Parts: sequence; C-alpha cells; structure tokens
Amino acid sequence: MIFSKLFRRQAEPDPQIEAGLKKARRGIFQDIVALFEGTEITEDLYEDLEALLIQADLGVETTVELLENLRERIRNEDIRQPADAREALRTEMIALLHNATKNRKIKVYQRGVPFVTLVVGVNGTGKTTTIAKLARHHQKQGRCVMVVAGDTFRAAAIDQLSVWGERLDVPVIAHQPGSDPGAVVFDGMQAAHNRNIDILLVDTAGRLHTKHNLMEELKKIRRVMQRHVEAAPQEVLLVIDATTGQNGLSQARHFSEAVEITDIAIAKLDGTAKGGIAFAIARELGTPISYIGTGEKFDDLAEFTPETYVDGLFFGDEDEQEA
Repeated sequence: MIFSKLFRRQAEPDPQIEAGLKKARRGIFQDIVALFEGTEITEDLYEDLEALLIQADLGVETTVELLENLRERIRNEDIRQPADAREALRTEMIALLHNATKNRKIKVYQRGVPFVTLVVGVNGTGKTTTIAKLARHHQKQGRCVMVVAGDTFRAAAIDQLSVWGERLDVPVIAHQPGSDPGAVVFDGMQAAHNRNIDILLVDTAGRLHTKHNLMEELKKIRRVMQRHVEAAPQEVLLVIDATTGQNGLSQARHFSEAVEITDIAIAKLDGTAKGGIAFAIARELGTPISYIGTGEKFDDLAEFTPETYVDGLFFGDEDEQEA
C-alpha cells in the first residue's frame, strides 16, 4: 500500500521516527487506512474504526472522544468523501496530541549551571536505557553530561549505568547498592557544580507498590537538589513502556499521583507497540510527551512532535518501495 496517495504529510519526514513506528504502521494503522478506500462514509466505517483504534491501544475513552470529534468535524464541514474523512481523522489525532504538548515548558540550558532531569518510572519500563539515550542526545547538542545512579535499590541499574557511562564517556556518580539515594544525589550535585556540568541526569527507584515511601524519597531528593540549584529538578521525566499498552498507562497514572511530572518519554515504540498509547497518554495524563524511543541504540531517541508522530504512523513504506 502506498500511503502517499492517501494522505498529505503535515511535517517534514523524520526517518528515525518512521523507522521506529514501522510495526505499528504496517499493522493496525494500515488497516485503518484501508477503511477509507470505499466510496461513502457509513456507520460501518465508524464501527470498524472504533474497534481498530481500541485495538491500537488508544483505550475506550480516548477512542470515543476522538470519534465524536471526527463525526462533528465531518458534519460541520459537510465532508462526504472517505478520502476527506481520513484527512479529518489525522487532523483530530494531531489536535489531541497538541492538547498535551501545549503544556510543555520551555527548557533553558545554561553553561555550567546544571539542568537537572529527574528520571522516574516503574521498574522494567526502560528507564535506565532512556537515561543513556538522553545522555547521548544532549552530547550531540554539545552539552556536558553527568549521570547519577540514584536507584540504589537495584545493583543491576547501577552497573548498567556505569557501563553505559564508559561507552559514552559520561561520568557516573554512584554509591554501593542499598545506599541512601539522597546522599548519592548530594554528591552528584556537588560534582556537577565542581565540573561545570550542563546536564545532570538522575535515575530513581521505581517501586510503585510503595507509593508513599517513594513520594517521600523523591521529596527528599528534591530538597537535596535545591540546596545547589533552586529550580532543580527543572525536568521530571516519566518513562512509559509502550509495549504494555493500557496497563502501562494505568501504571503511569498511579505514578503521576505520587510525583509531579513535567514530561514523558515513551520507550520501546519499535517493539510490539501499536502506536496508539501516545494518544491515551495525551488525553488522560495531559502531560507533554517530549521523547520517544525508536530502537535499541544510543542514538535511537527522537524529540516528539504531534505532526511528525502522526505522519510516522501513516508514512514511510512508500519510501522503502521506491528504494
């Protein structure tokens, strides 16, 4: 199927995002495109579209809202052709994502003043891997990066960050497993000041089942940070595993009740993810999605924009056919 005949891009192509969303694009979203190949807009089309959107991990509530908005647009604009209806669908999908991204704060980076990113998330979401990718992302922007291994409850997390730090030539501040996370963060903030670090990435424990203790621990970490940088952490990044679908969203909802989240990173979109989780996150959490993981390598992290993301769900395969 050649998608360029069916849709018009709304953003410049991003090969990295399109490659990361290949499985989603060739799966359910290919079926969604096929729904609009008929000659008229029928109630069956809406019913089939609803089933596919739910299957794509948008969730029931987000799907219902999206379809209500689509029906209203079709009525108001007197849309009669399926080809125009699918354009309306994409416009509504982009608008849904924009509802969350409009809340994104402007990030101000200053040389030698640590911009602190506190990275949170349930264990197993790809949190430590995302930290390595973020380190690489900032390195490519010419920024000096340091990592703090604040998840002292998992020796594997400390070891993993230490290995990645060596590969990326990024210093990692770490203590022994079981150490006080606040003490590690204190040493990290001091080291960042002493070495004129631009970006400080802080890992944290992801023990969701002890939410109260986790919240208290993160409050303590914040206080330690603010002794050195009053505005820290300037970013609190929640990592969500896209492959867990609505279960991942449920975990994120509970986690955000314990922590004040400023940004979201969606990890593992290149795996078995269906692509729709971003829309559910945007609607139900209202927190800006800032990054998406598009592969397993250090460079496989892309900045999120609604237009590019939606295009990535519908475009890309025609370029492979032409190659």
